[in-house]
Amino acid sequence: MIGPSDVPAFLGLGGNIGEPARAMADALALLDAAAGVEVVRVSGLYRTPPWGKVDQPDFLNAAAEIRTRLAPEALLELCLSTERALKRERRERWGPRPIDIDILLFGDRRISIGGLEIPHPRMLERAFVLVPLAEIAPDLEVDGLTVAEHLGRLDASGIVGASAEGSWWRRG
Repeated sequence: MIGPSDVPAFLGLGGNIGEPARAMADALALLDAAAGVEVVRVSGLYRTPPWGKVDQPDFLNAAAEIRTRLAPEALLELCLSTERALKRERRERWGPRPIDIDILLFGDRRISIGGLEIPHPRMLERAFVLVPLAEIAPDLEVDGLTVAEHLGRLDASGIVGASAEGSWWRRG
């Protein structure tokens, strides 16, 4: 149950090996079941070309809005432990992975401490982040512009919807 002290936060999820849609669904279910976290909204899935390291399979990406009473550092640890539970191994920067969970925004806070930078430092450069985020929060302001306005500045060609709506992650 969402309480008045819970902070809205936005996550970016992705993966491109194994069964990334299943891994993202499992990740969202684990996060939603965690104490102090509630998944509020989830975008549809988007098939996106790889970014950074381009000689790998396309990704599936999504965004989620959560409400949390966890501190930012505790939310990061929960995201990392969820990735590990789903067999994520960090071997190569921008390389293939079954699951990736990034904290994009945490309320209106700006944070830069030991491995945690919020807003996510490259989110405004990445259409694969902003397309799903704009689906669930187009009017959310980041650095003086809305998510939709930031997205309008990027090339989103090659990104295609892979699910019609955001209930893909819920089972039965």
